[in-house]
Amino acid sequence: MTIADIKTTMQGKMDQSIQAFKNNLTRIRTGRANPALLDSVQVDYYGSLVPISQVANVSLLDARTISVQPWEKGMGAKIEKAIRESDLGLNPASMGDLIRVPMPAMSEERRKEMTKLARNEGESAKIAVRNLRRDANESVKKLVKDKLASEDDQKRTETEIQKITDKHVIEIDQLVTAKEHEIMAI
Repeated sequence: MTIADIKTTMQGKMDQSIQAFKNNLTRIRTGRANPALLDSVQVDYYGSLVPISQVANVSLLDARTISVQPWEKGMGAKIEKAIRESDLGLNPASMGDLIRVPMPAMSEERRKEMTKLARNEGESAKIAVRNLRRDANESVKKLVKDKLASEDDQKRTETEIQKITDKHVIEIDQLVTAKEHEIMAI
């Protein structure tokens, strides 16, 4: 493995970490409705648990209401029960074959809890990025030890790795700040 391979691999893994972090952020509730909020809810479908998106069409009715349209007639009650029993604190209402999921307004205390959760997710993502930096630096040191790269190459590469890491950490901080503003907006 060359120094270029190490940097490319590290960059790809850091990008994957940020993508996973973005997915985690969509699951954190804000004051506005978001269909991705129901992605984690599992429904009993003929004996196996599947995500709601596999048995129904999930969309927005308005800024504060998610609509769930089951594809099969008998699934409405099961979907409604699954949403009610999830830890999201939502209370769905059936209107014929359409299920409306209104988003209750969050209290100030709940908003602060959600911002803490977003910060914790951000910190976890930063730790993942820093671990990737450490692994890349160790790989470069191994190349130098095996006399496949010079110490000058090592210093230069460590500086470049740090710059890439800093760029990813800044991106994580920006995502956390944006999520906090979204949560705190009334």
